[in-house]
Amino acid sequence: METFVPKQPLVPNPAFREQRAKALLGLENAAIDMPMVDLIDGFARLPYCFTLQSCHGHFVYGDRTDPLSIDRLPISDRNDEVEYRIAYVALCVDNCDRGATFLRDLQSLALAETEYVQFGSATWFWHQQVNSYALQVEPERFKTRDKARVGYQEALHLQAVRDECFAKLGKILEHRLDLL
Repeated sequence: METFVPKQPLVPNPAFREQRAKALLGLENAAIDMPMVDLIDGFARLPYCFTLQSCHGHFVYGDRTDPLSIDRLPISDRNDEVEYRIAYVALCVDNCDRGATFLRDLQSLALAETEYVQFGSATWFWHQQVNSYALQVEPERFKTRDKARVGYQEALHLQAVRDECFAKLGKILEHRLDLL
Protein backbone atom coordinates (compact mmCIF):
# COMPACT_ATOMS: atom_id res chain seq x y z
CA MET A 1 0.00 0.00 0.00
CA GLU A 2 2.14 2.80 -1.27
CA THR A 3 -0.29 5.39 0.06
CA PHE A 4 -0.30 4.35 3.74
CA VAL A 5 -0.93 7.35 6.02
CA PRO A 6 -1.84 7.87 9.66
CA LYS A 7 -5.36 6.82 10.70
CA GLN A 8 -7.91 9.28 9.35
CA PRO A 9 -10.85 10.35 11.54
CA LEU A 10 -14.22 8.72 10.97
CA VAL A 11 -16.56 10.80 8.82
CA PRO A 12 -20.31 10.52 8.23
CA ASN A 13 -21.21 7.81 5.72
CA PRO A 14 -24.98 7.47 5.25
CA ALA A 15 -24.46 4.76 2.60
CA PHE A 16 -22.55 2.41 4.94
CA ARG A 17 -25.29 -0.25 5.22
CA GLU A 18 -25.72 -0.49 1.45
CA GLN A 19 -21.95 -0.56 0.87
CA ARG A 20 -21.56 -3.30 3.49
CA ALA A 21 -24.35 -5.39 1.98
CA LYS A 22 -22.80 -5.09 -1.48
CA ALA A 23 -19.32 -6.01 -0.17
CA LEU A 24 -20.67 -9.05 1.67
CA LEU A 25 -22.50 -10.25 -1.45
CA GLY A 26 -19.20 -10.21 -3.34
CA LEU A 27 -17.24 -11.96 -0.59
CA GLU A 28 -15.80 -15.26 -1.81
CA ASN A 29 -13.82 -17.43 0.61
CA ALA A 30 -12.03 -19.06 -2.33
CA ALA A 31 -10.34 -15.72 -3.07
CA ILE A 32 -9.09 -15.30 0.52
CA ASP A 33 -5.74 -16.65 1.71
CA MET A 34 -6.72 -19.77 3.68
CA PRO A 35 -5.21 -18.62 7.03
CA MET A 36 -7.35 -15.44 6.80
CA VAL A 37 -10.75 -17.06 6.19
CA ASP A 38 -11.84 -17.20 9.86
CA LEU A 39 -10.80 -13.59 10.44
CA ILE A 40 -12.64 -12.36 7.36
CA ASP A 41 -15.73 -14.37 8.37
CA GLY A 42 -15.53 -12.74 11.80
CA PHE A 43 -15.40 -9.26 10.30
CA ALA A 44 -18.42 -10.13 8.15
CA ARG A 45 -20.44 -10.93 11.29
CA LEU A 46 -19.77 -7.52 12.86
CA PRO A 47 -22.54 -5.13 11.75
CA TYR A 48 -20.27 -2.08 11.92
CA CYS A 49 -17.50 -3.14 9.54
CA PHE A 50 -16.65 -5.04 6.38
CA THR A 51 -13.40 -6.02 4.72
CA LEU A 52 -12.08 -4.51 1.52
CA GLN A 53 -8.98 -6.67 0.97
CA SER A 54 -6.61 -8.88 2.89
CA CYS A 55 -3.39 -10.79 2.50
CA HIS A 56 -1.79 -13.29 4.86
CA GLY A 57 1.72 -12.20 3.82
CA HIS A 58 3.93 -14.20 1.50
CA PHE A 59 7.64 -15.00 1.37
CA VAL A 60 9.42 -15.42 -1.98
CA TYR A 61 13.06 -16.53 -2.16
CA GLY A 62 15.34 -19.09 -3.76
CA ASP A 63 13.28 -21.79 -5.41
CA ARG A 64 10.12 -20.67 -3.58
CA THR A 65 8.89 -18.43 -6.37
CA ASP A 66 5.10 -18.67 -5.96
CA PRO A 67 4.09 -15.18 -4.79
CA LEU A 68 0.81 -16.58 -3.39
CA SER A 69 2.31 -19.45 -1.40
CA ILE A 70 1.21 -19.56 2.22
CA ASP A 71 3.97 -21.99 3.16
CA ARG A 72 5.79 -21.10 6.34
CA LEU A 73 9.46 -20.24 6.29
CA PRO A 74 11.46 -23.11 7.71
CA ILE A 75 13.65 -22.34 10.72
CA SER A 76 17.15 -21.93 9.33
CA ASP A 77 20.31 -19.94 9.86
CA ARG A 78 20.17 -18.86 6.22
CA ASN A 79 21.29 -15.36 5.46
CA ASP A 80 19.89 -14.77 1.96
CA GLU A 81 17.36 -12.11 1.02
CA VAL A 82 13.63 -12.76 1.01
CA GLU A 83 10.92 -10.80 -0.77
CA TYR A 84 8.17 -10.24 1.76
CA ARG A 85 4.68 -9.52 0.44
CA ILE A 86 2.83 -7.54 3.08
CA ALA A 87 0.34 -9.12 5.46
CA TYR A 88 -2.67 -6.88 6.01
CA VAL A 89 -6.38 -6.51 6.36
CA ALA A 90 -8.13 -3.44 4.96
CA LEU A 91 -11.60 -2.72 6.21
CA CYS A 92 -14.33 -0.15 6.33
CA VAL A 93 -15.80 0.85 9.69
CA ASP A 94 -19.13 2.53 10.39
CA ASN A 95 -19.03 5.95 12.01
CA CYS A 96 -20.72 4.87 15.25
CA ASP A 97 -19.68 4.28 18.87
CA ARG A 98 -19.01 0.55 18.36
CA GLY A 99 -17.05 1.31 15.18
CA ALA A 100 -14.88 3.90 16.96
CA THR A 101 -14.23 1.50 19.86
CA PHE A 102 -13.33 -1.25 17.41
CA LEU A 103 -10.81 1.08 15.71
CA ARG A 104 -9.16 1.69 19.09
CA ASP A 105 -8.91 -2.08 19.60
CA LEU A 106 -7.22 -2.45 16.21
CA GLN A 107 -4.87 0.45 16.87
CA SER A 108 -3.79 -1.22 20.13
CA LEU A 109 -2.34 -4.10 18.08
CA ALA A 110 0.01 -1.71 16.32
CA LEU A 111 1.06 -0.06 19.57
CA ALA A 112 2.23 -3.43 20.92
CA GLU A 113 4.78 -3.95 18.12
CA THR A 114 5.56 -0.55 16.61
CA GLU A 115 8.57 -1.69 14.57
CA TYR A 116 6.57 -4.24 12.58
CA VAL A 117 2.83 -3.52 12.89
CA GLN A 118 1.07 -0.39 11.68
CA PHE A 119 -2.52 0.74 11.79
CA GLY A 120 -3.67 3.61 9.63
CA SER A 121 -5.39 4.54 6.43
CA ALA A 122 -4.45 4.07 2.81
CA THR A 123 -5.47 6.94 0.57
CA TRP A 124 -6.09 4.55 -2.32
CA PHE A 125 -8.74 2.74 -0.25
CA TRP A 126 -10.09 5.96 1.29
CA HIS A 127 -10.77 7.45 -2.16
CA GLN A 128 -12.85 4.36 -2.99
CA GLN A 129 -14.42 3.92 0.44
CA VAL A 130 -14.45 6.48 3.26
CA ASN A 131 -13.70 5.24 6.76
CA SER A 132 -11.32 2.60 5.45
CA TYR A 133 -8.40 1.44 7.55
CA ALA A 134 -5.55 -1.02 7.27
CA LEU A 135 -3.76 -3.13 9.86
CA GLN A 136 -0.49 -4.28 8.35
CA VAL A 137 2.56 -6.29 9.32
CA GLU A 138 5.56 -4.71 7.65
CA PRO A 139 8.91 -3.38 8.83
CA GLU A 140 8.36 0.25 9.83
CA ARG A 141 10.98 1.40 7.33
CA PHE A 142 8.90 -0.12 4.48
CA LYS A 143 5.42 0.77 5.78
CA THR A 144 4.45 2.65 2.62
CA ARG A 145 5.20 -0.31 0.32
CA ASP A 146 3.35 -3.52 -0.41
CA LYS A 147 6.51 -5.61 -0.51
CA ALA A 148 10.04 -5.41 0.81
CA ARG A 149 13.35 -7.26 0.58
CA VAL A 150 14.59 -8.36 3.98
CA GLY A 151 17.16 -10.79 5.30
CA TYR A 152 16.03 -14.33 6.09
CA GLN A 153 16.30 -13.86 9.85
CA GLU A 154 14.15 -10.74 9.73
CA ALA A 155 11.67 -12.64 7.54
CA LEU A 156 11.43 -15.29 10.27
CA HIS A 157 10.72 -12.52 12.77
CA LEU A 158 8.07 -11.02 10.46
CA GLN A 159 6.41 -14.42 10.21
CA ALA A 160 6.25 -14.68 14.01
CA VAL A 161 4.94 -11.10 14.38
CA ARG A 162 2.32 -11.70 11.68
CA ASP A 163 1.12 -14.89 13.33
CA GLU A 164 0.91 -13.23 16.75
CA CYS A 165 -0.82 -10.13 15.34
CA PHE A 166 -3.48 -12.16 13.52
CA ALA A 167 -4.00 -14.36 16.60
CA LYS A 168 -4.59 -11.24 18.72
CA LEU A 169 -6.89 -9.88 16.00
CA GLY A 170 -8.86 -13.12 16.25
CA LYS A 171 -9.26 -12.59 20.01
CA ILE A 172 -10.46 -9.02 19.45
CA LEU A 173 -13.01 -10.30 16.95
CA GLU A 174 -14.20 -13.00 19.37
CA HIS A 175 -14.66 -10.36 22.07
CA ARG A 176 -16.53 -8.01 19.74
CA LEU A 177 -18.77 -10.85 18.51
CA ASP A 178 -19.54 -11.82 22.12
CA LEU A 179 -20.78 -8.27 22.71
CA LEU A 180 -23.39 -8.48 19.95
